[in-house]
Amino acid sequence: MADEDARPHPHIYLRSNGARQGYTAHQGGGDGGGGPPQRNRADHANALTQALTQVVQQGETILANREANVAAGTKGFYIEFTLPEAQADIVDKLENRRGKFPIELVNVRAADAGQVFATVFVPEKQKDYYLKKVAAYRDEDSVKEKIREDGTVEEVRKPKNQLLVASIETARLAVARSFYTDQPDLFPAPGQAAWWEIWLRKGTRPAFDTAALALELGVREHSLEFAEREVVIARSTPEQLGRVVAHTDSVAEIRLARDTPSFFMGMHGAEQRAWSADLAGRLVPCADDAPAVCLLDSGTTMGHALIAPYLNAADQQAFDAGWSVEDSSNQVHGGHGTQMSGTALYGDLMEVLDGNGPVEVRHRLESVKILPDHGANDPDLYGAITAQSIARAEIVAPNRPRAICLAITSFGDHWRGRPSSWSAKLDAMTFGRDEVQRFMAVAAGNIGGQIVAADYPTRNDTMPIENPAQAWNVLTVGAFTERTVITDPAFAGWSALGLAGDIMPRSRTSVSWHREWPLKPDVVFEGGNIGHDPATGNGDHVDDLALLTTYRITAERPFTTTGDTSAATALAARMGAQILAEKPALWPETVRGLIVHSAEWTPAMRANQGAIGKPALLRRYGFGVPSLARALGSLDHDVTIVAEEMLVPFKMKSGKAVTDELAVHALPWPRETLLALGEAQVQLRITLSYFIEPNPGERGLSRRHVYASHGLRFDLKHADEQLDVFLRRRTSEAGARPPARTAPDTGWTVGPQLRSRGSLHADIWEGMATELAARDAIIVYPTGGWWRENVAQGHVGEAVRYSLIASIRAAPGAELYAEVKAQIVPEVIIEA
Repeated sequence: MADEDARPHPHIYLRSNGARQGYTAHQGGGDGGGGPPQRNRADHANALTQALTQVVQQGETILANREANVAAGTKGFYIEFTLPEAQADIVDKLENRRGKFPIELVNVRAADAGQVFATVFVPEKQKDYYLKKVAAYRDEDSVKEKIREDGTVEEVRKPKNQLLVASIETARLAVARSFYTDQPDLFPAPGQAAWWEIWLRKGTRPAFDTAALALELGVREHSLEFAEREVVIARSTPEQLGRVVAHTDSVAEIRLARDTPSFFMGMHGAEQRAWSADLAGRLVPCADDAPAVCLLDSGTTMGHALIAPYLNAADQQAFDAGWSVEDSSNQVHGGHGTQMSGTALYGDLMEVLDGNGPVEVRHRLESVKILPDHGANDPDLYGAITAQSIARAEIVAPNRPRAICLAITSFGDHWRGRPSSWSAKLDAMTFGRDEVQRFMAVAAGNIGGQIVAADYPTRNDTMPIENPAQAWNVLTVGAFTERTVITDPAFAGWSALGLAGDIMPRSRTSVSWHREWPLKPDVVFEGGNIGHDPATGNGDHVDDLALLTTYRITAERPFTTTGDTSAATALAARMGAQILAEKPALWPETVRGLIVHSAEWTPAMRANQGAIGKPALLRRYGFGVPSLARALGSLDHDVTIVAEEMLVPFKMKSGKAVTDELAVHALPWPRETLLALGEAQVQLRITLSYFIEPNPGERGLSRRHVYASHGLRFDLKHADEQLDVFLRRRTSEAGARPPARTAPDTGWTVGPQLRSRGSLHADIWEGMATELAARDAIIVYPTGGWWRENVAQGHVGEAVRYSLIASIRAAPGAELYAEVKAQIVPEVIIEA
C-alpha cells in the first residue's frame, strides 16, 4: 500500500553566452475540462459493466471471508470511482440516500493527472445498483417533448443516467489508500505503524471499536464529533486499516496524525530523553562543508543530543564577544533559538521520532546569537547587528552555501510597507554589492496579545507585517495551518480556531499596505494553530496544534513545542538548505524563486478569493504553500526549466540613460505533444526572481528617488505573433514598435499589473495546449529605477542577475520530458 518510488528525472543544464546555468526538471500532466466526455455509448457501457462486475465479485468474496470477531456494522463494500476533474461537481449523483440501505459518498480526492477519485460505501443489498444504472444508460432513453417555434412537438431523446455514467471513467474495489486524503508521499510503507486520524461515518463508532479491539489497534480516548463524521486517533499499519475497511462500514477518510505533541509533552523528562536518545542514535551525520541554516536568534543549546551532531563549536557564535553563545535566557526569550534550531534541522520532530530507521539530515546548523540575555538591543542597530552577525558565520566557512533564518521582528511605523533602515540593510546584503548574494528567510511577524475567536481571520488582514519583513529581496514567510485535531482530554470541548489549510490566527499580512509596495508574505509554511475555548471565546496555545521541537534545558527535558511565523520561517530556511544540499551551486535568487514557484494555494485559500479579492489573497497567503518535491523536480506531471542569467538594464545614449538589453528565452516546449493534445487545458507557471539594490529614504515622489535600483519584468509571446514582432514590442527605439495589441492577454491568474510589485514576480497562465505550443518565448526586460533616474551615481552599464523559472503541466500520459530534452536551445541576449 505504499506509494511507488519517486522517479526524479535527470536535470539538464543550459548555458548561454558564458552565463550561469539552468536546469530542466520533470514530466507533466494537466487539468481536464469541458462537460461530460463524449464517448461511444455501447463501448463505454460495456467497459464500465466489466469493471463493476469485477468489483461486485471481489466485494462478495470479501464479505464471504470476513472474520467474525472483526466484522461489524452493515455488510457491504466500498467502490472507488475515477472521474475527470471537470466533472467533479457531479460526484453527489453517486449517492443514493433513499431507502433502508443508503449508498453514501464518503470522500473525494483530487489527483495531479486531472482526475478525481470518489469513494462510496455500497451495502450488500445494493451491490447491483451501479450495474443497473449502466445497463439503463446503454439500453434505454429518456424522452422529453420540446415545442418547436412553429408549434409542433419534437421528441428529444438521450440515454438514461447520461450525466452520471458518461462522466465515470472506471471503478475499482476501494482499499485503505482510497480513504487517504493527506500528503501522498507521506503514506507509510507496508508494515509501518503510524498514528492516523480516522474519520468515521456518523453512527458507526461501535463497529469501528469492535474491529479495533480485535485487531489490537491503539485508539486514544478523545474524539471529535461533527454533523456527519466522528474523528478518532488510532495507531495501526496500512494493512490493519485495510482490514478495518474490509470488515466494517465505518471508515470515511483517513489522514496521518503522526503522534500529536501532547503525547510527548505529557511525558516526564526521563521518558522524553529516552525518545531523544533513540533518535540521536539513528542520525546520519553530514560533511562539515554541507549547506547550513544560519540561525540569527537567541543562541542555541550546543549540548542537546539532537543539535550537537550538526553544529560545530566554531559555528556557534554571538554578535557581542562578551555574550555567552548558549541559549541561556529562558525568561527573556523563552529558549527561542533552541526551538528554531530543532525546527531548522528536522522540521516537526514528530515526523522523525516515530520510526526505527536512519534519519539523514543533509544540512548543518550555524547559530549566531543576536539577542542579549538581559535587556534588548537598540532597534536602530539591528541592521548593523544583522550584517555583522552574518559576516561572522561567513568568515568561519566562506565557501559554505547557507540559508539565513531571521525569525525576529520589531514594531515600527511600517504599516504602509515602506522600507526601514533594517529592511533596507537586508536588501543591500542580499543584493551583494560585496559580490556575495544571500538567501534570507524572514518572519512576517506575529499578532501578540489575546486572540479573540470572533476576530479570525479579519484581524489578520488589519495587522501589518512587521519590520524588517518588508524587505524586497528576502523570502518573507507567513504561517498557515493544517493542524485541527485536539486529542488532549484536558481540552475536551475545545476546537481549533484556524481552519484547515487557512491562515494561522497569529500570522500578519500586507493587506493594509499601500498598493505600490511588494506583495508580502511571499509564501506560508506550517505555523501550528490556536485552540478555541468556547467558554471564553478566546484562543490559546494547545500542544496538539503546535510543532514539536528541541528544548533549551536538556536536564529538564529535550522537547518542547513551537509555532507561529517563527516556526514557519525556520521551515522555510530548512527548505532553502535542502535545495542547496541537492544543488549547491544554485544562486540565492534561484533558491528563493524555486520555493515560490513550488507553492500552491490550498483549497481553503482559493475558497476565500471571491470574498477578499485577488490582491488580498496574495497579501494574505503570498503564493501559497511550497513543496520541496516540486522545487527539486521529483514529481511527475511537470516540465520545469530554470535559467540563471545576467543582463545590462541601462546604457547611456544621447546624454540620457535608456534601456540596454532584453533577454529572450526560447522555450523548448514539446510542440508535437502539445499539438496532439489539441484543446486540452494546460498550465504554464512562470517565476522571475532577482535582487534590487535599495535606495531608502522618503524624499517625495521624484523619479530620481525611487527605492529600487531597477526592475525586471517578463512577457510571454502570443501564439499569433512572430518572434521579431514580439521583440519589437519591448524595444525602446523610436518608431520600432509595431501597433499595440488590442486583444487582452487572458488566462493569467495574477495578471501583469498585480504581479509587478517588488522584486519577485510569479504568475500562472492556463489555456489550450495548441496555444501554448506557439507561446514558446519569454522576454525578460528592464524597467526604471534609481540607477537610471540618478545617473550621477554611476551605475548605468552595470549588469544584474536574475533567475527565470518556467514549468508546464499537460494532459495525463503525455510524454513531455524526452521531447524537451531533445530540443533545448540557448537563450539570446539582445540590445533593445
